[in-house]
Amino acid sequence: MNEQNIPIDINTTKLLEWLISRRHVSKDWQNNVLKVREKINNAIQDMPAHEGIINLLSGQHIHYFHCLKIVEILKETEADTKNLFGRYGSQRMKDWQDIISLYQKDSLYLAEVAQMLIRNVSFEIPSLRKQITKLEQSQTECEKKIKDYSKIEAIALKEFNSSCEQLGIAGKNIRMELVGLLKELPKIYEATPEKIKIVLPAIELYSEFNKYLSGKNADLQVLPTLEYLVRHGNTTTYEYTYGEKPVQIEEPISTLSDDEKDSNKIDFGDIDFAENTDNGAEIDFDINTDNGSSIDFGEVTPEEQNIDWGSSGEEGFEIVSHKDVAVNLEESGIVVERTGIDGGLAKGDEALTILDNPKTQEQIINNLMELGAFLKMRLYEMSNDSNMIAMSQMQEAPAILQMQTVESITALNDCINVALDHLTNKRIQHLHNIKHSPKYVDILTATLKQKLSVIEKMKANKVRLEEKIKILREEARNIDPVIKVLIEKTKQLQKEIQGDISRKYQGSQYTGLRLSLMLTSARSASHEGLRLYYQKSVLWF
Repeated sequence: MNEQNIPIDINTTKLLEWLISRRHVSKDWQNNVLKVREKINNAIQDMPAHEGIINLLSGQHIHYFHCLKIVEILKETEADTKNLFGRYGSQRMKDWQDIISLYQKDSLYLAEVAQMLIRNVSFEIPSLRKQITKLEQSQTECEKKIKDYSKIEAIALKEFNSSCEQLGIAGKNIRMELVGLLKELPKIYEATPEKIKIVLPAIELYSEFNKYLSGKNADLQVLPTLEYLVRHGNTTTYEYTYGEKPVQIEEPISTLSDDEKDSNKIDFGDIDFAENTDNGAEIDFDINTDNGSSIDFGEVTPEEQNIDWGSSGEEGFEIVSHKDVAVNLEESGIVVERTGIDGGLAKGDEALTILDNPKTQEQIINNLMELGAFLKMRLYEMSNDSNMIAMSQMQEAPAILQMQTVESITALNDCINVALDHLTNKRIQHLHNIKHSPKYVDILTATLKQKLSVIEKMKANKVRLEEKIKILREEARNIDPVIKVLIEKTKQLQKEIQGDISRKYQGSQYTGLRLSLMLTSARSASHEGLRLYYQKSVLWF
């Protein structure tokens, strides 16, 4: 191959070292370039209004090749100052010509532009690309978080809707809707006795079994509350306790409120705070009788009213025997009312029905569980090897016990399970707890609202991340044109350096020698550009 066609290949990062080693520039070039930069800063302050100069000075570092272009532009703008000898009288032209002269001394400009080229290729462009990569990674992380937040939101929304569906509420005004559900409770309790009457045969079987084992023929109530419910229905606790209906029912005052603000109020009961102008506010204890009228003790004056305590002797007062006193209560019109079996006022827990009363409801459920345990034990005995022993023990038992089979006991056990499922289903238990436990209402309301707060929080987080993604994309879009401009200017600088160094070797034995610079970048090597000899150490634009 002809030597004149062989280019000199210089790695970009080694360009400045190569220039110093070939003595194209001096080692202390950095000290000299500071003076030139100072002159450039002063010269920029007084520049003509020219579009070409504005483009050269906008957003970039002025170097030697820019100064050459500025001088060419000044030849047009400062043409009026040119004298007969071809020299310019303009101070602007003199300043920029001095700058070019300082640059050309010891090839100072080559060192500066070589350093610019190395900085652009090795630091500026990779740094901007890394910045875009980080922005893209941040976008990916934000998108991943949005998906996670969407999953959490969907789960919380599903749980909230499921809870509301289970409770039978819409979820708009949670506390008010929960308290409003109590209107359904009386209807449910009214229909319950009819639904659990199917356990009556099992109760009778269990009763006969206990009578047979105990040897008592008299009526033996083994499941009193459950049997009463099945036979008499859902009566008041008063009627269940005393055996007759009450004359008057005074239902307990509900402490529940459908307003969250009202739930924090303190109930002082029937205490009447009467205002006293002399001593401030004091409690007025107004004693009321059953018929609502207050007891009037009249006005007692010591001077007008004398109490006769009978005659007193020397040994004290005379004691009057009760035998001497004959009081006919019927003639006097005084009626003594006894509580309980004679009828009376049902108030407090006694005014509640046995299904509504927490104590009696618990007894009913316990009775059903006891009855179910008995039937399961009978099934185990009848289906096991001990069946013969069990049958031998039941030879003298009543017919109702001897006639039972595995199938009949299984059917009775299924009836118990149906009754238990009806009384212990979540909806009825929720309604029961809502009525009898204000704290339960508060906890249930807070639980549902907490799910709503999670949903709102996830929505807010997603909106925030979406805004962040928009900002990151905008930043990446703003950086991309900067990289493109920087690459174009770096390529232009490369050509100018390449041509300048090549001219230095013209006229030597390497006439026609071509300089090839290899630039470090992240672009594919398929780009048409410079030839490379060291592919491992070179990346292309």
